[in-house]
Amino acid sequence: MDATQLLVVGLLITCLNRTGAQLGVCYGMNGNNLPSPKEVVDLYKSQNITRMRIYYPNQATILALRDSNIELLLGVPDSDLQGIASSNSTAINWVKSNVLAYFPSVRFRYICVGNIISPDSSNAQFVLPAMQNIHNTIASAGLQNQIKVSTSIISGLLGTSYPPSQGAFRDDVRSFIDPIITFLADNGAPLLANLYPYFSYSSNPEAISLSYALFSSQSVMVQDGKLGYHNLFDALVDAIYSALEKVGGSTVEIVVSETGWPSAGGTGASTENARAYNSNLIQHVKGGTPKRPGKAIETYVFAMFDENQKITNLELEQHWGLFFPNKQPKYAINFSADPTNSPSTESNKPYCLNYYIIMHLPSPL
Repeated sequence: MDATQLLVVGLLITCLNRTGAQLGVCYGMNGNNLPSPKEVVDLYKSQNITRMRIYYPNQATILALRDSNIELLLGVPDSDLQGIASSNSTAINWVKSNVLAYFPSVRFRYICVGNIISPDSSNAQFVLPAMQNIHNTIASAGLQNQIKVSTSIISGLLGTSYPPSQGAFRDDVRSFIDPIITFLADNGAPLLANLYPYFSYSSNPEAISLSYALFSSQSVMVQDGKLGYHNLFDALVDAIYSALEKVGGSTVEIVVSETGWPSAGGTGASTENARAYNSNLIQHVKGGTPKRPGKAIETYVFAMFDENQKITNLELEQHWGLFFPNKQPKYAINFSADPTNSPSTESNKPYCLNYYIIMHLPSPL
C-alpha cells in the first residue's frame, strides 16, 4: 500500500469516527402524525444515523430499510415470547418471516428478545428459551456471527451500584439474569441496557447535579479508586460492567439500547437540556468509560420522534423526540460535530447514591 492509499484509508477511518459509527436512534411508532417509513429512513440517511432500533417487526419499515445500509436492532414483542419459547417451529417461522425474508438487503444487527422484562413477571420464564430458539434458527442459517440475539435490561436489576466498581445484580434476580449472561458469553452477544440518567436526576434534583447528568461537569463527581467519574451515564455503564464480571460475564459487552432526555413534561425536561444531553452523549460515547477507556459505547438515542399516542399518566412520555413529526429538528443536533460541553449554570452538587439506580423508563410501545 503506497502513501496515497494510506492517506485515503486514514481519511476514511477519520470520517467513520467523526460520523459517530457507534450511534443509532430508536424509532418508536406510537403516533398518528408520523412520516411514512420511507421518509423516516431517508431522514436517518440525511442525518448520518447508521443504526435503527424498532420494537416489533413493522413490515413497511423493514422494507424501507432495504439497501439503505442502516443496521437494524429488531425487537421481539413481549406478546410473542411464550410462543417462541415453547415451539421451535414458531421460532423458525418468526425468523423466516421477519429476518431471513429480508436478508441480506436489510442489515440486521441484533434481535432483542423482549424489552426490559421484569424478573418477577409472567413473561420472565420465556425470555431465555425464546432467545435460545431464535439463536438456533439464526445459527442454522449460518448467520450467528452476523446477527446476535440478546435482551434488554434496566439498571434497576442492580442491588449495588455505588461506587461503580461495586456494581452487582440483586440476589433476587440472579436466577433470571445469570443464565442469560451465560448465554450471551457463550455466543459472543452483548447485553442490551436501557439507561436513563434523566430519571435519576428528576427523582431528586436537589441532590444530583444537573451538570453530572448532562455530561457537562468539569470536575470529578465520583471518585472510585483510581477512576474518576464526571457523568452519571459512565457510572451506570461501568456499574453494570462490574456486575457482569461478578457473574462470569467479563467478556460480555454492553450496548446502551435506549437513553435520552425529554424536552417537556417533567422536572428538568426542557428543549435546552434535551439538546445538551443528546449532543454531549453523541460525542461522549466515542471515547468509552473510565473502566473501559478508548472503547466506543454502542448507543441508541431514544427517540427519533415525539409520539402523540403514548397513553400513560406521564406527559413527558410524548416528548422524547429528536425531531417533530413533520421531520423538523426539535433543536440543533449533529451526529458528527464536536462536543458542546458548556458548563451547567447549576452548581456541582454532590452525587446522591440513593438515587443512582434508575427505576423509571419511557414506554417504547
